[in-house]
Amino acid sequence: MNKKDGKVFVWPICTRIIHWTIALSFTASFFSSLNKSYLHYHVAFGWIFGVMLIYRIVWGFFGPRYATFNTFKLNFIDLQWYFKEKVVNRWRKIPAGHNPASSWYTILVLFFGSLIVVSGAFLYGIQEGSGIFAFLNKEYYMYMIEFFDIHLYVSYFLFIWACIHIVGVMIEQFYHKTNMAFAMITGYKKAEGKDSDITPFGNIASYIFIIVSFVSFVYIVSTYDNMVTRSIFTPIDFEQEYKVYYTDCGNCHKTYPPYMLPSRSWKRIMKDLDNHFGEEITEANISKEARTSILTYLTNNSSEHSTNKVAFKLMNSLSKDEAPKAITKTDYWREIHKDIDPKIFKSKKVKSRAYCWSCHEGFENGIFRNDKISIPK
Repeated sequence: MNKKDGKVFVWPICTRIIHWTIALSFTASFFSSLNKSYLHYHVAFGWIFGVMLIYRIVWGFFGPRYATFNTFKLNFIDLQWYFKEKVVNRWRKIPAGHNPASSWYTILVLFFGSLIVVSGAFLYGIQEGSGIFAFLNKEYYMYMIEFFDIHLYVSYFLFIWACIHIVGVMIEQFYHKTNMAFAMITGYKKAEGKDSDITPFGNIASYIFIIVSFVSFVYIVSTYDNMVTRSIFTPIDFEQEYKVYYTDCGNCHKTYPPYMLPSRSWKRIMKDLDNHFGEEITEANISKEARTSILTYLTNNSSEHSTNKVAFKLMNSLSKDEAPKAITKTDYWREIHKDIDPKIFKSKKVKSRAYCWSCHEGFENGIFRNDKISIPK
């Protein structure tokens, strides 16, 4: 690489791609998490973020000059001196590689970013029953809230530090006039030192890795049937699984997945068929024998017997003896629907709070997925 006067070539293009991919994938994953309907994209961006973190860690041992960990300045005395000099010397010289602040920030991103990815993968498997850790759902579903909290708070922690990092870069750019903001675009820094170089093997390996990563991202977002997003909760054909329930109850309304209510609620509902949400269900509609059979089916597959997140979170929100006749009467339902305009439930496309299938694609087959929610306008 030809040396430019007053500048050092610090960041090869593959290093810059890694940097921006980590930054953009984290940002996209963070903001896509704010809308439950974008869960599929959240997972895909998180996958890229995780893969690039692994690559950056490897890069830290085998990468070019200035990218390796042995060039980082991690001494706290150096960090203290760095901030002191920023205040007293506006026109100070900057190092070609990482300064103490960026050295620590890189370590922070790699550590907490990895924690975010790992906790997210476990959360996706335990709570959603999806992805490479979906097999953990059956045994560890009761810990979904703890994993959610870890994933959430660490993500916000890293996001705050990313904002601080950006502010620091802007101070370098506009106050210290170091042109720092463009260093990760052009690869050059206004500093003194030797130009960075990269071996042909490292260069080829980098581009192969980057291409494979982006291809895998496209594959993930284009299908749900892959190892990253595949769910253990497969669609239920209620007609095939239990025809009596499908036929006798489905004659008047769509069949509700039994895990949507606890067994005590189903017992209360089946006991009060004389006044079934304003309708009288007689033996001419459902015989005594069928009622007993349906109740057995419902209680055997109620919330207590399911590892689905809806079932667990519903049970977690109910008091010991609470037996709501509808999920819409629970604090859990109210909490997750609190941001929806009440007018939507009365619209022609939805009609009622009880018509879950109006917004939840797959409801009729017992599927509740955040990325299968479509609220009619």
